[in-house]
Amino acid sequence: MNASRGTEGGPVRRHVLLLNASYEPLTTVPLRRAVLLVLREKAEVVHGDSTGAVLRSTTASLSVPSVIRLRRYIRVPYRRRVPLTRVALMRRDNYHCAYCDRRAETIDHVIPRSRGGQHVWENVVAACRSCNHRKADRLLDELGWKLNVTPTVPQGVHWRLINGENHGDPLWAPYMARVRV
Repeated sequence: MNASRGTEGGPVRRHVLLLNASYEPLTTVPLRRAVLLVLREKAEVVHGDSTGAVLRSTTASLSVPSVIRLRRYIRVPYRRRVPLTRVALMRRDNYHCAYCDRRAETIDHVIPRSRGGQHVWENVVAACRSCNHRKADRLLDELGWKLNVTPTVPQGVHWRLINGENHGDPLWAPYMARVRV
């Protein structure tokens, strides 16, 4: 199937909300993955794209999905702690540098790993390239710097929906409201 095209002719990078068979939001998946789940009959389209976009091949056509639902229920293991990923960290810090508040592009360990710091939520912050380079493997006291934020572990089940707010669609709202506990 041909991918949807953006205004510049490149493929559109969009996500689709994936629901469990019980209509509980599980995560967001790239459009390509969503289409494969539907074509393999592992999921069904709940809501199509609001623009009415259609994917076409020589033998089939499929409306671009916005929300899909798995045909079989899957049990989701309960996690006490949200996994630390680059995307989740950037989202937690709202893509702002913890040192100067500019746009963050990298992650930084407050206590450098070379000095015994761990790779945990409480020791990792988003940082701009400039601040990350200047800090290097030094401690904040050595530089006279202070953090603008206190690094904490994100709370709530909505953190597994990393792309939920960034790529949200109005059709997702009723399902996203279920996870804002």
